[in-house]
Amino acid sequence: MINSFYSEEELMQIGLKEYGQNVLISRNACFYNPGNISIGSNVRIDDFCILSASGKISIGNYIHIGPYSSFLGLGDIILEDFVSISGRVAIYTSTDDYVGFAMTNPMIPEKYRKVKTGTVHVKKHVIIGVGSVIMPDITINEGCAISALALVTKSLPSYSICRGIPVSVVGKRIKKIINYYETFFNKK
Repeated sequence: MINSFYSEEELMQIGLKEYGQNVLISRNACFYNPGNISIGSNVRIDDFCILSASGKISIGNYIHIGPYSSFLGLGDIILEDFVSISGRVAIYTSTDDYVGFAMTNPMIPEKYRKVKTGTVHVKKHVIIGVGSVIMPDITINEGCAISALALVTKSLPSYSICRGIPVSVVGKRIKKIINYYETFFNKK
């Protein structure tokens, strides 16, 4: 039986800027501009994920990225430690003009386009539900929980529970994760 994750030797051949220990990346994941991608330790990237780094992609420690997720655009993406991204999550750091002031799509010369670009920063202990879409120039603050199928068009507060299209805060998340975090590191 063939292992579905890249071996250590195969990981080196991808050409990532850097990566840590215990990195499990599906052989079915795709990387564009891998020299702009840094991955920490204890990270798993599942089948059919696309990481396209025109900007920089920085993935912290203890991260899971579910199948069919995509990181796309011209800006930077920062995932801090202990982030959980469900399947089919799309993170965009760039978006075309939808109003009609410019032409759209990457095959059109830049002078005819009006692209909004911004960093997406996902802080520690965030969980993003299946099918959610994160738009450019967003910070998802520590401990935020985003439900399935949310459209995130604005930055979100720490330890909030968010859902909807567009996303809105619907509650506060319990901070017990901090206790588990402290216990987790004291046992090592």
